[in-house]
Amino acid sequence: MARVGLVTRRPQQPRQYPRVARVNEVVLEVLADELKRLSDPRLGFVTLTGAEVTADLRIANVFYSVMGDPEQHSDTADALKSASPRLRQVLGRQVKLRYLPELRFREDHGVVQGLRIEEVIRGLHEGDRP
Repeated sequence: MARVGLVTRRPQQPRQYPRVARVNEVVLEVLADELKRLSDPRLGFVTLTGAEVTADLRIANVFYSVMGDPEQHSDTADALKSASPRLRQVLGRQVKLRYLPELRFREDHGVVQGLRIEEVIRGLHEGDRP
């Protein structure tokens, strides 16, 4: 008699290879250091929050957050786009990879959403006080 078991499958997530994870960290570190050296006035208060390099190491999605009004968000996006070739060049000098990844900057809205949630919670707590 054959045994029949129930096999549950976990949702498929992209596998994170240790090398790719290390490359993510190095890319983020190199770009953050170089971003401090840029003298573009359009770069306001910008923070790099993460980097995700594809498994084939050809594309690096770099996430950033900006504090300020919508105009500052737009200016920062333009500044990062125009600085991308220079940042990629610096990355190529400091990190030895077979392929130099294309840099794609994406705004990370998580920080702004977190601040908004914190503001709502503070408002709820202030409403409870006599």
